[in-house]
Amino acid sequence: MPTVFSPRFTLPDLSDVLANASVWRAGELGTTLQTVTSTCHAAFDPVLPGGGWPQGALIEILQAQAGLYEWGLVAPALAALQLASSQHMIVLAGMPYLPFGPALGARQLRMQRLLCIHAQQADAPTLLWATREALQCADVAAVLAWLPDARSAHLRRLQIAAHAHNKLLFVFRPLRAQDESSPAPLRLMLEGTDQEAGNLLVHVLKRRGPPLASPLLLDTRPARLAALLAASRERAHLKREETAPHFSQVHLDALLDRLAHLDHH
Repeated sequence: MPTVFSPRFTLPDLSDVLANASVWRAGELGTTLQTVTSTCHAAFDPVLPGGGWPQGALIEILQAQAGLYEWGLVAPALAALQLASSQHMIVLAGMPYLPFGPALGARQLRMQRLLCIHAQQADAPTLLWATREALQCADVAAVLAWLPDARSAHLRRLQIAAHAHNKLLFVFRPLRAQDESSPAPLRLMLEGTDQEAGNLLVHVLKRRGPPLASPLLLDTRPARLAALLAASRERAHLKREETAPHFSQVHLDALLDRLAHLDHH
């Protein structure tokens, strides 16, 4: 009868496994071996794995209407990329509206280093092809694609291309895509708000880490506009302070007149 050798395996201790830096605990914010680019929003970086926008990964951003909030969120990082490398291009594929140069210039973006790709509204295959081609170009630092009709399989191919070429990739989609599956490791939803502390609520729908309990409030307005609004609020506050004593004195005089009238009776 032949001898049967049974190999013996030794399982590592759980403490040794958890001590490994590459092991992610689901209850903690994940780290990443990928290069990250700061969002340039001081309150936003700490809630993202690695502390910024992940390069080589698909970043999916959902909002009710394209063109409303995305530039305020992503423009600071794009401007920093342009400042770091003046030779690299930023590709915009399938924009719903032509960018307004002065507004982007106010956000420190150089329009001469933006490449816009247009296609017919129903020509989704062309936009997907152009986005993949842009990701493979060595002179491209980041790609922004508006793909309202993209499916999970399309997004998966873009995720693979972004990872293969280590590019920063933003894909903007409508809110109806929220319930669809997505290969994006980072998925956000944007909601406008009118608060003194900020104008944009960022819902983190998916990240490598625990769910974010509440949306993050950011002020994404250009610096000059934010300063103008702050000055306007300060003027209104001072005006209220100037008029408040007058109204208080009026009410006090009226009260004294009533008391005097009662005394006479």
